This record gives sequence, C-alpha cells and structure tokens, in this order.
Amino acid sequence: MTASSLATSTSAASTLDRVRELQSRIREMQSTTLESKALATSPTFAGVLPDGMLRAGAAYSIHGSLSLVMGLLAAPSGAGAWCGVIGVPEFGAQAAAAHGIDLSRLVLVPEPGEQWLTVTAAIVDVLTVVVVRPTRRLSDADANRVAARLRKRDAALISLGDWPGSEARLTVRANEWSGLGDGHGMITGRRIEVQTESRGRPPRRRWVSVPLAGRPVSVAPSDATLDIPVTDDPSSSILRAV
Repeated sequence: MTASSLATSTSAASTLDRVRELQSRIREMQSTTLESKALATSPTFAGVLPDGMLRAGAAYSIHGSLSLVMGLLAAPSGAGAWCGVIGVPEFGAQAAAAHGIDLSRLVLVPEPGEQWLTVTAAIVDVLTVVVVRPTRRLSDADANRVAARLRKRDAALISLGDWPGSEARLTVRANEWSGLGDGHGMITGRRIEVQTESRGRPPRRRWVSVPLAGRPVSVAPSDATLDIPVTDDPSSSILRAV
C-alpha cells in the first residue's frame, strides 16, 4: 500500500469514526428529549409553548404579563403539583384563584433579597413549578446548576425576565378586552397576544384568553373620573408567606 493510499484510508476511517460519534450523540439527545416528562398544561397554551406543553427540566422566560404566568401555573396546580413564587410581592391571591391556582399548594417568598438564587435552587428541590423574578443577570454557570436541579427533580422554572438557556421566551405584545359598549359597560373577557421565541424555530404569535381577576370590571362613561391602579392583575388581596 502506498503512502497516499494509507493516508486516504486513515482519513476515511477517521471520518467514519467521527460520523459514528455524532450519531451516538444525536441518539442520546433524542432519547433525552423523548424521555422528558410533560407537566400538566392547559390546552389554551398548545399553540404558544414549544411542543404545546410545559416540560419538566426546562426553564421558560416570560415578559410583559403576570396573567400569563398565572395561566401557566393553573394546570399543574390543578393537577396536584406544588408551585412556588419567589420575588413577586404583587402576586395576588384573588387573581391567582381566578386563574385556577390552588392556594393550598402555593408557596410564596415575596422578598428573598440578595439570596433569591439560593432560595430558588432550594425550592426547586421540593416543588414542581417555580416562578422567580431575577434581580440581576444570571451567569451561564449559575443557570446550568439550576438546570441540573430542574432535570433531577422533574421540575420547571418560569422566569419573569430573561433566563439563560430557556426553552422559550414568551412576550405579551397586545391586550384586547370584550364586553364594552360606547365607553361604558361591563368587561366580560380579556385576551392577550403572545409572541413565542424558541431555539430552532421562527417566532410566532398567538392570541390567548385569560380570566379576569375574580370579578367583572365596571367601566364608567368617558366623562367620568376613574382612579384605577396600573397593575397587570389588580387585586385587593395579596397572599404573603408567613
């Protein structure tokens, strides 16, 4: 065998070994994806979430709406999962109940302070779905450590803000209200337009209906003066951890 033939043969063998290695990695990734556990998810979000469901071991980034977060919590909570909310003091009990969240299986940590990441990692170990509002940009190393805990515990994380390596980024782009007449009447419904951005897929938008916060909202004629608090989910009652 000539030197040229030997070099060609060695190169072909090296390429074949590389292909086999890549095939092995792909099979491992596919196996991991297929074996990942789906959490209870409302059909409302079938067109919003990647694969139409919340997945255990995954993190999601939410922008622009606490109502969307509550909607995502409702199905797993209703199915018996314990949920936690960290660093969101305005998370309202009345609004949460209106969305279908079981308050008896809800843990709130309104003010974790600078220890929010430590608290999040600890709560991920015992609860199924954890909502957190980061107070600073998270490093990739910290995000990877939390991701390992999520996978180990079959839990999901929902971040109110950016989260490195998140499965999807959901952003509310518009709101629509129904039930109004010519500037007066009773608000009977609300829907939000959600934009979804996820890895390997083009951005897409879907309209999602969300419940009102416990009671119909009355809107006065346009010549009346209203004093309405500017909040995503107005509620006179705030559930706090004790």
